[in-house]
Amino acid sequence: MQYPDFDFYIHIDQKIDIGPFLFLKDIASVFFIQKRIECNWGGYSTLQAMVNSLQEAHESSRVYKFYNLLSAQDYPLRSNKWIHDFLLENAEKSFIYYEEDHTSKWWDSAVQRFDKYHLTDFNFPYKFFVERIINKVLPKRKFPLPVKLYGGSKASWWMINDECAEYLLNAFKKEKGLSNFLRFCWGTDEFVIPTILMNSPLSAKIVNGNLRYIFFPKGDASPKILQAADLDAVVKSDMLFARKFDAAIDSVILDEIDEFIDRA
Repeated sequence: MQYPDFDFYIHIDQKIDIGPFLFLKDIASVFFIQKRIECNWGGYSTLQAMVNSLQEAHESSRVYKFYNLLSAQDYPLRSNKWIHDFLLENAEKSFIYYEEDHTSKWWDSAVQRFDKYHLTDFNFPYKFFVERIINKVLPKRKFPLPVKLYGGSKASWWMINDECAEYLLNAFKKEKGLSNFLRFCWGTDEFVIPTILMNSPLSAKIVNGNLRYIFFPKGDASPKILQAADLDAVVKSDMLFARKFDAAIDSVILDEIDEFIDRA
């Protein structure tokens, strides 16, 4: 993915030894996020790591037109130049997947992500017992902002322009009570960012789609690990990226995607 106009900011989970990754610092376009977070699946810590990473990139001495969130299990489906030119042609847009809270089946179950207390980022004996007691005794929680909610199972991954990035970071600074509320929510990375941006003056410039091919088998909570048999669907998707991949399960599909990019 190295390209003259692309830089990479890498967040290494605080639980992980950063040592084996430090060789990447020798690449001029690679930077490590300094404010590392210990991330817990479903915890507010995951969203916090995303926001910290966005903030460090945005406040760097470099100027960026787009910020693209990727995980270690994402892979490009188009060449660097293709992606670069696409972004230049769509400089006024941002790309985020979302479903509206009043029309989506996803929200039928997702509402409990914030109307109940979750102790996901806490670690102490009997925490799940304490969590159940709290939710029995205390009333349901209400989202602290008077807004329509947006989110979805594919909403964690996005590509936003600088205008959206600045608005998002300012929103977290301005709404002091929001972070405190979110600390006791679950899966905030799937609804908080689209909710903030879709209730902003920038919403008309947001495209509902994150430019990723992600396949959720029916009834599964996690996306499928893509393998060679999925290649045709992946390359015909017209997306810029796909996820999830695991080279230990199937590395052949990554080689075949490289060949597809070279031919395109």
